[in-house]
Amino acid sequence: MSTLDVARRELGLVVLYLNKAEARDKICRTIQYGSKFVSKGEAGTAQNVEKSTALARKVFRLFKFVNDLHALISPTAPGTPLPIVLLGKSKNALLSTFLFLDQIVWLHRSGIYKNKEKAEIIGRISLYCWMGSSICSTLVELGELGRLSKSMKKLSKELKGADKHKNEQYRAKLATSNERTLALIKAAMDVVVAVGLLQLAPKKITPRVTGAFGFTTSLISCYQLLPSAPKSKTP
Repeated sequence: MSTLDVARRELGLVVLYLNKAEARDKICRTIQYGSKFVSKGEAGTAQNVEKSTALARKVFRLFKFVNDLHALISPTAPGTPLPIVLLGKSKNALLSTFLFLDQIVWLHRSGIYKNKEKAEIIGRISLYCWMGSSICSTLVELGELGRLSKSMKKLSKELKGADKHKNEQYRAKLATSNERTLALIKAAMDVVVAVGLLQLAPKKITPRVTGAFGFTTSLISCYQLLPSAPKSKTP
């Protein structure tokens, strides 16, 4: 394969990646929180970039609440414990509510919806919904990792003296475990981002801390959207 063919193939993968609306949203999110980290919450160019990017992202999320609404009413995987099912459905309900209310915030910032006071209240409620969904996601991933750990230990005992890393089933479980660990880290860090946006602990979680955590989770989301990585949703 020539160098030109390799370059063409790699560019083709980049095009496929950028053609995803979700990928473009997460790239914008990276810029948004990176700018927040740089600005430290102070007026200036970085803060202007943050605000304009945040507004642009809301367009990407129009009617996106339907995705989690569909997941909410869809059946869960057989054998999933009831607590994990309830947490998962709660996450879907909260995230869908956040995305729906966020559209009203976009209408206000676009000048269509004029009631500033109600828009600010709706904006805070939507952020609380996102924080709740992130907490639920964290608990779901913890529960699933616990289940996965037990099944991996059981499989290791069944394999006895054999090299477990050569076993296809064990390798698949290990890959899933790594993916869920990454999702757990991202969900837990997004809780901190939500606390920062809501200014619930302004002395500890400053705009710079919020920006750093948001930037990190945005990079994780970009990675998860790669063809070989699991897909994930983050407001």
